[in-house]
Amino acid sequence: MNPLPEKIVCIGAGYVGGPTMAVIAERCPAVGVTVLDHDAGRIAAWNSDRLPVFEPGLAEIVGRARGRNLWFVEQRAGLAALAEADVIFISVQTPTKTEGEGAGKASDLRYVEACARFIAEHARGHTIVVEKSTMPVRAAERIQQVLAANATGATFTVLSNPEFLAEGTAIRDLLQPDRVLIGGEDAAAVGSLRSLYATWVPPERILTTGLWSAELSKLAANAFLAQRVSSINSLSALCERTGAEIGEVAAVVGTDSRIGPKFLKASVGFGGSCFRKDLLSLVYLCEHHGLPEVAAYWQQVVDLNEWQKRRVAAEVAAAAKNRRVAVLGLAFKKDTNDFRESAALQVVRSLLRSGCEVVAYDPRVEGARFASELGDATGFTVAASARQALAGVGAVAVLTEWEEFATLPWASVGVAAGATVFDGRGIVDRAAVRQAGLGLRVIGSPAG
Repeated sequence: MNPLPEKIVCIGAGYVGGPTMAVIAERCPAVGVTVLDHDAGRIAAWNSDRLPVFEPGLAEIVGRARGRNLWFVEQRAGLAALAEADVIFISVQTPTKTEGEGAGKASDLRYVEACARFIAEHARGHTIVVEKSTMPVRAAERIQQVLAANATGATFTVLSNPEFLAEGTAIRDLLQPDRVLIGGEDAAAVGSLRSLYATWVPPERILTTGLWSAELSKLAANAFLAQRVSSINSLSALCERTGAEIGEVAAVVGTDSRIGPKFLKASVGFGGSCFRKDLLSLVYLCEHHGLPEVAAYWQQVVDLNEWQKRRVAAEVAAAAKNRRVAVLGLAFKKDTNDFRESAALQVVRSLLRSGCEVVAYDPRVEGARFASELGDATGFTVAASARQALAGVGAVAVLTEWEEFATLPWASVGVAAGATVFDGRGIVDRAAVRQAGLGLRVIGSPAG
């Protein structure tokens, strides 16, 4: 067993870096963990009682480790930690490029490359640099080039250690992972990182591969999961036309041991920071390497997801008799405050373009932040509660599966007479909606 690294640094205090480093710090109390970020406000939040990331169990873990062996530091104030680090994780955003070659599909590595230059400038001795962000295949090669071109006497080994976290269950995924993947060619470096995770992860769940396989494995895993969501959502539309129930169909399909039941829950569409971005990155890689048929196959998974959101938005707008719509849920899934690529973003934009007024409520998402991402937010307001959002509306769209939406007292929430509830997550109490005299449409269920 390789010795544990004594000091590690993570650049990036977002949805991956913050929770991952908090769990490492708690499980490895002998290891000093410093998380750096250029956003002073985000660092201040990590050092407060109101963390910038909501995950069940995260606040308790941060509370136990912060100040003991876990520190959140503004990036320019963390140069000493960077110089002393044995291992440095890169956990910054890799958004889809908006211009240049590959725009609209390829991953933008500008933030990763900036991190590599920053590391090369300030690291000392030999340092293991770990890709934690999701990277396209052979991104490690680019990191190695940047490190070599900017190093001032230091040496580096680059490893890939992609995250497989689901927001809302990230702490559980970190504490009890299906697998931890480490990709690299330097056995000593791989062994050092392996020893860190082996503190709490069973050895059979720590997998090692080559660098390029590790990078592609993350894209492949997200592509397969997204494919299942788009597949079941395509059938949800057919169920609505034929009288079949998507929940019953999914239950039958899921009993096949070759398929399994996970990710067969019909919905208004997948969201979050990973699926769409990683699928587009995979599409670009296939196109770049002369595989147009493979690219078109994965592009269709993205296209179906966008179609599902447009379809739901159009039905909600058509049913909103008084042009006022309540949107319940802005996060892309429950138990997170993340609304990146959420179904709500597209649905709300579509409703506003169709002339509807939209009043929204989410128990965790800050309405002002959501509004700022809409572009033109004219006609969009935020309510302080579900009841406030529902008052007087002519249609309701349930877009996030928060538990409180499953138990709403529909007879007393004050929606307009004859309003229609669109359940985009299959969670509402159908009997309660009908008893209240309201119309009901459930994703994947026939009307009526």
